[in-house]
Amino acid sequence: MKAQMKTHHFLGTYFSKDTVLRLASLAKLFAWIIAGFYALQWLFQLAGFFLQFARGYMVGMGFTDIAQNILWPLESPLLVYFIVLQGVAQALLMFMDMEDNTRRAARRAAGGEE
Repeated sequence: MKAQMKTHHFLGTYFSKDTVLRLASLAKLFAWIIAGFYALQWLFQLAGFFLQFARGYMVGMGFTDIAQNILWPLESPLLVYFIVLQGVAQALLMFMDMEDNTRRAARRAAGGEE
């Protein structure tokens, strides 16, 4: 005889756990996709800078112009987008754990089984 798992479906939830897990997975996936696009863009910008330098386009430019060309590839907010999307995914999972732990503690306090 199989042991039946007792599931607790509380009707007062305002979210679907499956949807939140899918959303967290999508946030992680989009974070890596955005990281790939920004890495590719950065490589193209860097290659363009070296091509300009090799072809002599930097001759006669002032220090600020050269500094701007050097700093331009570093201005991409790659880390910001990546970290925020990864953080959103982890926060969703943390909130789900907190909600589950709260329900488990309430069941224990009420004298119910887990």
